[in-house]
Amino acid sequence: MKRPLKILSVLLALLMLTGCAPAAPDATGVTDPIQPPDTALTIHFLDVGQADCALLSCGGEYVLIDGGNRSDSDLVVSYLEQQGVQELEAVFCSHAHEDHVGGLPGVLAVYPTQAVYAPTRTYSSEVFDDFLYYTDQQGLEVTIPRPGDQIFFGDATISVLGPLKSYAETNDTSLVLMVDYGADRILFTGDMEITAENDLLEAGTDLKADLLKVGHHGSDTSTGYRFLYQVDPAWAVISVGTGNAYGHPAESVLSRLTDAGTAVYRTDELGTIIATSYGEGLTITYEKGQGPAQDLPGEQTYIGNKNSHVFHSPECANLPGEDNRVYFQSYQEAADAGYSPCGNCLGD
Repeated sequence: MKRPLKILSVLLALLMLTGCAPAAPDATGVTDPIQPPDTALTIHFLDVGQADCALLSCGGEYVLIDGGNRSDSDLVVSYLEQQGVQELEAVFCSHAHEDHVGGLPGVLAVYPTQAVYAPTRTYSSEVFDDFLYYTDQQGLEVTIPRPGDQIFFGDATISVLGPLKSYAETNDTSLVLMVDYGADRILFTGDMEITAENDLLEAGTDLKADLLKVGHHGSDTSTGYRFLYQVDPAWAVISVGTGNAYGHPAESVLSRLTDAGTAVYRTDELGTIIATSYGEGLTITYEKGQGPAQDLPGEQTYIGNKNSHVFHSPECANLPGEDNRVYFQSYQEAADAGYSPCGNCLGD
């Protein structure tokens, strides 16, 4: 019998077991999903269009974070079947919006599950009611995790970082999860927006991660400059639909990621994306298309005001006069020089 899932206090030491010999980070297109060794952690970012769904596998145990829209149920269940999933250690609903919770009732109707997590047990929508119904059908109750809780599966650890407060905006209620495997760290933020990002920063939360699952499908309301530079990811994955009506991912977010030196992988361009960790390095593969042309994108110029010590994007309406300007090649260079970001063009 499989051991029950445990939630432990942050006061307990992290379980940090490394995997096999590390693989050098790279990225290649693949036609068929890779079947990694059991000693690896793999994260499958499913191509569910304008929605989110990720399957995590480690040591023969599986965790699902979000399930796409209701119409994605069959796709998600089929993918889990292809991967040999027979039961799930945990199902996480990052927050109650349909493009995250919609496919989960279909999953819970098929797969035995040890535990179900969400930031709330109440939300007025038919699809969320279905999520609660199929959780109950398994004899489970939705668990609302708290910052500091830890969930183990295989040799990986999922740490709950947020939300830190109660929020009126549903996106800001998103569960913030850090996945640790050996020395590798992967951060999931759901649709968390800049308000909740700033609360994590003010609390001094350790956000450093190797790979960032970009918040809110690349919306400009998420992935603020200060947050991104604390995470400092080498890789980022954006789950987004082709030609979506929201204009995701926003050019401003892509620019921030470029400036941070982050290689960006998008499901609308690459299909399902698979990140494999061996404990000391990630390998990224994908279904179709062509990934980033280079691992570290170029940088963007920023313009500082010599008098106010505020720096701006080149498009800002509040740029100083030419004789009062100083130029920086990156956000970090400006910050290191003691300049603060302009609240109008760079936000928080």
